[in-house]
Order: sequence, then C-alpha cells, then structure tokens
Amino acid sequence: MSHYNAPFSMPMYKEFVPPKLRPWIYLLVIVTFQLSGGVYMGAVNQMMGSMNLMREDLLMCLYCNLAGMALWFPMLFRMKFRFTNKTLLTAAATGVLACNLIAPHITYQPLLWAVCFISGICKIQGTFECFSNIQLWITPKRDFTVFFPLLHIIVLGCVQVSDMLCVWFIHHYHWHYMHLFICSLMLADLMFFRTCLRHFRFMKRLPLYGIDWLGGILWASFVVQLVYLFTFGDWYDWLNSPVIRRLAITIPLTLGVCIWRMNTIRHPFLEPQMWKSRRLFPILGIITIVEGLFATEHVLEETFFSEVMHYAETVSVQFNSWVLGGIIAGCMFSYWWMHLRHFNYMKLVLVGLVAMLGYILGFYFTINSNIHMSHLYLPLVCRGFAHGTLSPVILMALKESMSFQHFFQSLGVYQTLHLTIGGVIGSAAYTQGLSYYMPDNFARYGHLLEKTIYSRTPFPLGTYLEQFSTQMLEISIKQIYGWTAYVCLLFFLILLLYDAPVRRNMKRIPNWKNIGIQMRNSLNRFNR
Repeated sequence: MSHYNAPFSMPMYKEFVPPKLRPWIYLLVIVTFQLSGGVYMGAVNQMMGSMNLMREDLLMCLYCNLAGMALWFPMLFRMKFRFTNKTLLTAAATGVLACNLIAPHITYQPLLWAVCFISGICKIQGTFECFSNIQLWITPKRDFTVFFPLLHIIVLGCVQVSDMLCVWFIHHYHWHYMHLFICSLMLADLMFFRTCLRHFRFMKRLPLYGIDWLGGILWASFVVQLVYLFTFGDWYDWLNSPVIRRLAITIPLTLGVCIWRMNTIRHPFLEPQMWKSRRLFPILGIITIVEGLFATEHVLEETFFSEVMHYAETVSVQFNSWVLGGIIAGCMFSYWWMHLRHFNYMKLVLVGLVAMLGYILGFYFTINSNIHMSHLYLPLVCRGFAHGTLSPVILMALKESMSFQHFFQSLGVYQTLHLTIGGVIGSAAYTQGLSYYMPDNFARYGHLLEKTIYSRTPFPLGTYLEQFSTQMLEISIKQIYGWTAYVCLLFFLILLLYDAPVRRNMKRIPNWKNIGIQMRNSLNRFNR
C-alpha cells in the first residue's frame, strides 16, 4: 500500500477556531448538506394535495435532484481549482437555501424540476468541498477502503434521517417546516462561513477554460428525458400515448448528438478515452441491476405499507431506524473486509447480494395483512446491510479500474446509473408488474365473488370488495417479490462464475497540488 506523508491542516479557517474542532465542524456541515433536497419524499402525500401534483411529478423532482448531483461530478475539481473554499461553500449553501425557499411555492412542473436539479448541484458541491478538505484527517494515507465506507455511512444515513425528520415535522407542524428547517441550517452554515473562514487556495487559480458546457447540457437533457420516460410511462400507458412515442424518438437522437459531440470536439464533457476502460461497463452493469433490485423499496414496500397494512407515515418511518442500523453494519463490514482483511472485492459483492436476497425472501415469506410490524425488522436490516456493503465496494472497484484523469467523469456516469436511471428503470418494472398482476389475479379469483351466499340481512358488498382488493394486491406484491428473488439469485450465480484477483496494492492518488499542476499544464497545451 502506498504511503503519504502530507501533514493534515485546514488553513482556510481563521486563527481563533481551535484546530481540533475544525474537521468536526466540516463533518457537521456535510450532514447539513446531505439532509437537504429539492422536495422531500416523506411529505409526498401532503404535497400532492396542497400543490395539486401527481405522485409521478414529485418523483420526477426527486430524480432531477439526484441527476443534478450525478452530472456535476466531472465539474467538481474544475470548480475547486477555480474558486476558493469559502466561495464554493457560500455559493452551495446559498443555492440550497434559495431552492428550499421557493420550491414549496412552485406548481409549474418544469420550473420545479429545474429548481430541484440546481439544488442537487449545490448539494454535491458543498459535500465534496468539505470532504476533500478533511480526507487526510479521515485517512492520512488516502486509503479509500477507509474513506468510502465512512462516506456512505454519512450519505446513506442522512437519507434515512431526512425522512424521519420530514415525517416528524408533518406530524407536529406542516410539511413546509422541513424546508424551513433546511433553510435555517443553511443560514447557520452561511454565518459560520462568514465569521470563521477566509478565502484560501493552495495553488494558483486555474481559469474555467475548455469546459464543454453544451455537452453537459446535452447529457443532462438525455438523462432527464430517460427519467421522464420511465417515471410517466405507466401513467401515459407507454407506447399508446403520443408523448411516449415522441420520447422514444427524441431520446436516441439526443444520445446520438451527445456521442457525436464527444467524438468531434477537443475537450468534451465526457471524454471518449474514459469509455475504453475494460472494466467500466461491467461495473456500470452491476450497479444498474443492483439499483433495480433496490427499487423495491419505493414501489413494493411503500405499496404494502400504505395499501395493505394501512400504516400512517409516522408508523412506516419507524422502519428507517432498522434500515439505518443495517447500513452502519454493512459499511463497517465493508471496512473490515476491504481495509483490515484485504479480501477479494468480488466476494464482498456476493455477500451484499446474499443480504439483498435475504431481504427479498424475507418479505416474500412474511407479507401478510395480519403480521406484526416487528416481523419486518430483520428483512429491512438485511436491505440496509446490502446497501452498506454494495455501495462502497462497487465504488472502490470503479476507482481501481479508472485512471485519476477520468475517474470523476466515470464517477458522473456511475452516479447517474446509481442514483437515477437504475432506480427509475426498476421502479417502472415493478409498477408495470403490479399493473399486470392485479387484473390477472382479479380474473383468477373473481369467481369467488359469485359463490358468495347472501343472508337475509343486507350483505356488506362494499366492505367485502375492499377486503378482496387488498388481498389481490397482497398476492400481487408477493408474486413480484418472488420474481425479484429469481433475478437476484440468477445475478448472484452469474457473478459467482466470475473471479477477480485480490487487490492488495492500492493505486497512488496524487495530492491536490500535483492534480492542479497537471490540469494547468493541460490547459496551457490547449491554449497553445
């Protein structure tokens, strides 16, 4: 393993801030950024009523926020070498503050989606800027087998905590208060940046030359169109709608223009050399399938909790603490596996898939309208454990497969599949499965209604039909979980046939100064 002797310091702080507190404050700032969002899915039912929006509209807001985070990854270092730490953090906090102030009052959908997209950009910029400055504090040797598990504890944990906070505000106050709470956190951050930070850069400022802004817009347009297709496809009845037929034409055209531009200009947003890595496409395929499996959370779980068990949000959110426990356990296990034991990365992927299979089978054998909620704790812990193991190890495999020059570009593609496309494709598949199995089960079991024996007293037909519909939905969810288990098991067996060597020697990651010098030299060649 490579060793680094660079001492840790945070010269962007003013002198009166105690040195021992400086990295902990940045860690707290990271949490405030990660708790933010454009809209908050814990309040989706309340927002649908007050904003006159459909569930698909709000899901589109979520995916636009995630797409903004993913597509901004190739720009993170360019921003870091152009602006000071204080400028970037102030701009990011101001952007999140503005988006949370205006988002609850926007009902025009494209504008709301754009606001959520910008909020995602500001969120990832603030998170990256803080993490990049405390990385040597977390791991003085820049060992990413230490850094990635800790990163995912914070990132994945904040997702669960954000939902719990949102439901708490809804129960005691109003869903607007979640936005106001995030605004108050951003105001506190801005006050801290104003009083405790100074403008600092560790090398000469690099101008924003050679950035393919149009290419970035084209790739963003492609991703947003793809997300729109799979989010609204079931509502529009897929190809029976002219909207979906037009998208089926414009999406390949947009992708073609992106590829043409990537191969014809000097500095494209995503460079062609990045796609030539031998292991890139297998990693992207793995993360897409994994995220498709995790999409059961947003379709099957929520449908079961709300429509079959009739849990209120305050009851359903109690499961988040169990998922959070599984996430922490999974990330610590991946730390033990990769850092302490140096075991095979592919075997850790298989361990994560076993946990995922345990979650799916746990729901398949447990789903029943008469169960106690405690019966679902173990499957949810398995889901959190799977998320906590798979996310760090797949990201670690990507880092080991790419050169540093193209790592953040590949990370943008990876996060696009990880945060948006993989999940939205999985959600569309499960939604389509429910649309198929519900009428099918009504047709198979509907003859039971004809054999109902009416007594002389009035027969409660409405109540009986409601119970019958709930039972058909329960059976449909169980069937889809069964097919998902088959897919997960098949994917596990395919990966079991593939063996990767143990990676004991980590690639050396250059320090920030050397990275900036390399970028400056490339810009000088470009200018000449």
